[in-house]
Amino acid sequence: MTEQMAELASEAYVVGFPLVFDLEQVERFVSDGIGAVPPTPYNVFGHGRTLAGPADTFVSINNDTVYSMAQVDLSVGPVLLSVPEAGERYYVLQFVSAWTENFAYIGTRATGGGAGDFLLLPPGWQEADDADEVVGGPTRIHFPTRVASIVGRWAVAGEDDLPAVHALQDALSLTPLRRSLTPPEGVPPVEADAGEALTFFERMRVWSRAFPPAERDRAALASYAALGLTGEEPVRDLPQDVRSALEAGYAVGKEALESSLRTSSPVVDHWQVNLHAFDYNLDFFEAGALDDPAWKLVEPRTRYAIRAGAALGGLWGNHGYEASYSATYEDADGDALSGEHVYRLRLSPTPPVGAFWSLTMYDLPQYFLVENEAQRYSLGDRTEGIVYDDDGGLTITMSTTRPTDPTAAANWLPTPAGAFRPLMRMYAPGAAVLSGEYRLPAIERIG
Repeated sequence: MTEQMAELASEAYVVGFPLVFDLEQVERFVSDGIGAVPPTPYNVFGHGRTLAGPADTFVSINNDTVYSMAQVDLSVGPVLLSVPEAGERYYVLQFVSAWTENFAYIGTRATGGGAGDFLLLPPGWQEADDADEVVGGPTRIHFPTRVASIVGRWAVAGEDDLPAVHALQDALSLTPLRRSLTPPEGVPPVEADAGEALTFFERMRVWSRAFPPAERDRAALASYAALGLTGEEPVRDLPQDVRSALEAGYAVGKEALESSLRTSSPVVDHWQVNLHAFDYNLDFFEAGALDDPAWKLVEPRTRYAIRAGAALGGLWGNHGYEASYSATYEDADGDALSGEHVYRLRLSPTPPVGAFWSLTMYDLPQYFLVENEAQRYSLGDRTEGIVYDDDGGLTITMSTTRPTDPTAAANWLPTPAGAFRPLMRMYAPGAAVLSGEYRLPAIERIG
């Protein structure tokens, strides 16, 4: 094994991580379900009927909306998506490729609240292929990869609002245009029988061939030929020095990726401002996706690192223009947030948004919701019973135990006993958020 090969393997890990992690979750969704959404076959929507809680073990899952999710496999040919009338209710259907590019949006911001039909087309599909089957009408959405995810979120105003949302969920439909007894191909199976590192690289090898990336990214994959990641031979059968390099590179790449989540985003008043964490899509712009230089990361090495970090820290997160995400690990003094202490966050003014905002509490290092006596996992402008300050601002208390002061208790966001990371989401963020004019204040330690 050479140092150069191990270093190359660490780079390959970062480049391949989004694909592997994404498709592992696609497989998990189909076989086991994710969060409150039950296991659901390809080309069918699965629905979460309740708001997420601690039992829903998915990275940075939100507690603001219920999910409607589908893993779409266009090996069956074009599929018709029908969306119901949503009126004034905020919702979004986000389309994510196997390489985690957000390539289309349907919903309040992107297409409005009306009903509509959308034709989902496989990579390379030409209009003439099915001209006799498709006659005008539906908006076309071309998929970059044969398998892609639709991640739908519906705003919920509370438990009493759930039946109305359930009716909207049930009105969503996916209909393949071709009738066939052949099931969707799905994700090529790769058994986890060669150890964590070699299984990862075998999945990268197999899945990158089944789901080629954008043309601009193919040179990066080709540069890993010396590691056996572009050939026909299984990784476990490669020479020992290559396998050793892959294992060493995996360890280095994994550690670097995990640590980068704390340092890769610009920090403003101790908050990581992730407006551009999902801007690595440069090639695929369908309905609702903005083909705008302001939302594109061009430099390749930075782009690959940010793409991998976005997958690990917030897989299937939206572009900043759809929803803004800001997270923090530290208080106003730069000390790590911990349940050993009591904290205060004063929002004055509260976030300017076109839809709504919320602050959600996650533990570390899993980024899961935290069990607590109040069964409150987020707090925002739709939270019942919160008490605003005289100036219209809002003071939030964060602690492991319920405050004794009635106002602080009404505005209490429970924390875990150990390290934690709050995440602010602003749905349909206002112009002041997108320009950076609106800044979240630092969290103060008060006890």
